[in-house]
Amino acid sequence: MTARLVWQRDGRDWPNREASQFIHAAGFCWHVQRAGTGQTILLLHGSGASTHSWEGLFPLLAQHFDVIAPDLPGQGFSQEPPARAFSLPGMAQAVADLLRKLDVAPQIIIGHSAGAAVAVRMSLDKLCAPRAIIGVNAALLPFEDLTGPIYAGMAKLLAMNPLVPWAFANLARRGATVERLIQETGSRISDRGLALYGRLAGTTSHVAATLRMMANWNLGELERDLPKLQTPLHLITGSRDRTIAPARALEICKRVPHCDVISLPGLGHLAHEEQPALLAEHILRLMTAHGVTGAAHE
Repeated sequence: MTARLVWQRDGRDWPNREASQFIHAAGFCWHVQRAGTGQTILLLHGSGASTHSWEGLFPLLAQHFDVIAPDLPGQGFSQEPPARAFSLPGMAQAVADLLRKLDVAPQIIIGHSAGAAVAVRMSLDKLCAPRAIIGVNAALLPFEDLTGPIYAGMAKLLAMNPLVPWAFANLARRGATVERLIQETGSRISDRGLALYGRLAGTTSHVAATLRMMANWNLGELERDLPKLQTPLHLITGSRDRTIAPARALEICKRVPHCDVISLPGLGHLAHEEQPALLAEHILRLMTAHGVTGAAHE
């Protein structure tokens, strides 16, 4: 177990390390990976993950585009942000501040799970104007088995107790906790991927930031705002996803004016880690449909 990740130690073998940089924006220091040329696309990972989640997909997209992938506030190698950045609108604003610092306007935003919620919130709040948002197993609705107020209340209690992140991180370092958690998502990932998740889950600051994020988000509010979303939304779902039921994508599309669903048989919640080449194929096709062409085609 470790209190926080240290780049010189924990980042020595980090996926796509050569693309990493550290940037101050929104009141704290971000770990950001950036590579490629051409039109800009933004990758936003899910809750509890980091840039490592894009290990396979990032270089495939960077062959054609300027790809930017940050660690979300307090997670991975990004520093803990001001308290306001742990709410969904606050996190959307923080990401927008980062993009402003980088002086970029993404043409497409790709978000996995909670990362898709950040992308949608950014568009709803007019913090960005992408041509489309692509959600991979997107978490845009309140969880079915946990009611909003109760879930948020439990998460707040856990986040307020400084021993909880320490205890979870200690457990993750000592046993097969992470492997079981990943199996419960319906995905099968490599041993390297499991080890990287283990490194994150064994870090107190990362676990604490994830809990604070969960405690401060209001997906019920996002659900109510979905009909206002004018940005085209493409939802890619894994048929084996046991974290977010694939059928939820169809519910989302009933609320969003411009929305469609692509189902990937045999993949789970971490579909982009299981089959990055397949995801890249679908993403490139969708981007072409929106007139976002790679550098090789310009």
